[in-house]
Amino acid sequence: MAGPLSQVKVLELRGRGPGPFGAMVLADLGAQVIALDRPEVTADAPGETGAQRMINGHRRIDPVQRGRHTLAVDLKTPEGLAAALRLADHADVLIEGNRPGVAERLGIGPDECLARNPRLVYARITGWGQDGPLARTPGHDLNYVALSGTLDLLRRDGGRPMPPLNLLGDYGGGGMLLVIGILAALQERAHSGRGQVVDAAMSDGIALLTTVVHSMRAEGLWSDTPGGNVLDLAAPFYNVYRTADDRWVSVGCGEPRFYAQLLDRLGLTAELLPHHGNPDTWPAATARIAEVFATGTFEHWCALLEGTDTCFAPVLTLDEAAAHPHHRARGTFTTVDGVVQPAPAPRFDRTPAAPPRPAAQDPAAALRDWGVAAADIDGLLGNGVVTGG
Repeated sequence: MAGPLSQVKVLELRGRGPGPFGAMVLADLGAQVIALDRPEVTADAPGETGAQRMINGHRRIDPVQRGRHTLAVDLKTPEGLAAALRLADHADVLIEGNRPGVAERLGIGPDECLARNPRLVYARITGWGQDGPLARTPGHDLNYVALSGTLDLLRRDGGRPMPPLNLLGDYGGGGMLLVIGILAALQERAHSGRGQVVDAAMSDGIALLTTVVHSMRAEGLWSDTPGGNVLDLAAPFYNVYRTADDRWVSVGCGEPRFYAQLLDRLGLTAELLPHHGNPDTWPAATARIAEVFATGTFEHWCALLEGTDTCFAPVLTLDEAAAHPHHRARGTFTTVDGVVQPAPAPRFDRTPAAPPRPAAQDPAAALRDWGVAAADIDGLLGNGVVTGG
């Protein structure tokens, strides 16, 4: 095994969204991950559309599942629960993403697991957290982003809020927060020898991501009027512009020296640079820069500005991003089983992660790698308690 987490065993009670993503990140970094799925989840329902498969969790191609074995175990049977608890006995981390109380009702809650394995880091990922008035209420990324105050930041004056897909809640404020909590608990365990419960709530994580906005508001540097701030495209030097061939480019040159470089290349130095710090001039300056960008094609502006000190980047499609020379040089994207996907990150010089491998469904290999005795493996597989996911 390669990667800085190669000695860490993670048991994932398969959920959706942030839990599987967090498990993927840990697997990318070398952790040995076994995901336990409900047996009925492994098959498509007859006649399902693509949208229904996504909603029902019946994805056929899902790079998020890479890097680990998936086993089908029915936790509602005594035999299945016993098998899951035995795996948890040997785990360093258990990830579960059910509503509060569900794992306890199944008999695999933190009290049961920590009593058997006091070193276990029991990591829980939910939308609202383990307590509070909304804790047991269902919701999704959009709801958590809305209640945090973040969704209101993502609108222009007179327009409706436009969430950035489900990247803020499920992944940034959810899965990444979960991984941070797990790594912190593992670090603490190295000193205390004891595991603990990690309560990672997407609503908490999204709120955490807005710290800079709260800071700017406290300093009087943020307007609650949508589209009236540097970071929400009010400023000419932090904006996106349409090209002559109906593509888009971005500039983020807030520093005067970088903005000066942009204006020089656009031929607008004398006209706009003296007013750089005056917000009253920003609408007119933005319109003027937009006029200039509209005179050239996407390729023209890339050739003129990319790689310069203008803080420029083209707005690429996913296919273009994977093929871009910078990403190709760094290996930012990779291909697994014919599917292009982001490569593991971050990078490590002494314990680099191995290239991601596809999800595996070999129950015997999974149990053997986990350290389960051969006789016990034969019993679990022979009785049908554990099957391939």
